[in-house]
Amino acid sequence: MGRLLAGVFLGILLVPIALALWVWRGTVPVAVADPPLPAERQITGMLLDARINREIVKSPPIAVDEGNLVAGAHIYSEKCAVCHGLHGKPSVFGAHMYPDAPALWEQHQHGTETIMGVTDDPLGETYWKVANGIRLTGMPSYKDLLTETELWQVTLLLGNADKPLPPVAVEILRGEPAPPEAKIPAKKK
Repeated sequence: MGRLLAGVFLGILLVPIALALWVWRGTVPVAVADPPLPAERQITGMLLDARINREIVKSPPIAVDEGNLVAGAHIYSEKCAVCHGLHGKPSVFGAHMYPDAPALWEQHQHGTETIMGVTDDPLGETYWKVANGIRLTGMPSYKDLLTETELWQVTLLLGNADKPLPPVAVEILRGEPAPPEAKIPAKKK
């Protein structure tokens, strides 16, 4: 019995010491290129899903219409494209983040389905991610940078990426230059 208790005591004592040495030596995989810790993706995914499910907003307060989709395309091109890419133009560094920033305008396999971006996610989940960001991924929180309407506009755009979009929105998402503005005559002195 004494040996068992001594073994348990040593185990309780040695585990924190071993963890402290691992951290102190600087060998913990914290660089983007490092392999993930065992079960890291499962644990963080489970925690993220639980939080989103607790706080999810079920339906958007704005309509899916041309104005909101075009506004969402402008927001996306200004705030999101640098990491997630444009239509037909992947991000230069999104694939070098950990985890990779998903290409939101590219089709990919999800199980047996081919989907575009995050169109398989409920709108409330996409809204939550845009508004709150995701810790330790590079995904920032936009709730203090965008209005509630703007958050929903980009969410609706992403949720409808697999449907026909207004031509102006498609031009914006392809990174095509806007039509030249009408020239304003110079003021006379």
